[in-house]
Amino acid sequence: MLLEGKSVLITGASSGIGETTAKRMAREGASVLVADVNDEGGKRVVDEITTDGGTAVFLHVDVTDEAQVDAMVAEAVSRWGRLDLAVNNAGLAEQPGPMHELSTEAWSKTIAIDLTGTFLCMRAELRQFVTQGGGAIVNTASGAGLKATPHLTAYSAAKHGVVGLTRTAAIEYVKQNIRVNAVAPGTILTPAMKNFGDDQLKVWSELMPSGRLGTTEEVAAGIVWLLSDQASYTTGSVLEIDGGYMQA
Repeated sequence: MLLEGKSVLITGASSGIGETTAKRMAREGASVLVADVNDEGGKRVVDEITTDGGTAVFLHVDVTDEAQVDAMVAEAVSRWGRLDLAVNNAGLAEQPGPMHELSTEAWSKTIAIDLTGTFLCMRAELRQFVTQGGGAIVNTASGAGLKATPHLTAYSAAKHGVVGLTRTAAIEYVKQNIRVNAVAPGTILTPAMKNFGDDQLKVWSELMPSGRLGTTEEVAAGIVWLLSDQASYTTGSVLEIDGGYMQA
């Protein structure tokens, strides 16, 4: 198992990529702290992990709240003696539309969760990793953080920022046995995406060089690899999991 004996926290873990990744990490032997603002979903994920024989606990965490983020790291350390790994996955996108119509409220909310929330989590995690002498982080960025993404102004800006945070921290902490990487998923078939209906999903699939949308399992596999010792010489990387979209 790739993560046997490791302790890990993951934000935004009540559904989609976060849920699948939490379950994958538990199957790979990790003890998982599932963090989310969705209590019902988060507790369900933990119940399913433990029923499957894994180890997991749920904690309500708003990643925009500094005190809650710090308490999240402290909870993991209190339960398992240390925090080995972290996945900063919580995020959202504003309603698509042209930049001149984007409200300040929508901008601020997206930046607060996707970018500032990632920073707050990284800062708390890095403080613990520096103290204990090592660790690994994977941030969830996006293809929208690597190229222009019309009509998603705040989301694209935030995800570009996540890429910058990832690369900067990787260089700052590489000599302290701390690795920091990111994944950049393309269009992934999450439960939320399915709500758009089969016709729209078909349109998006045809835009992909692969001819299909990605799965949450494929993203989770990339995250787990980046966290594992198999990626021990990998830091500052942004792993594109997008069926070739960025290269088209």
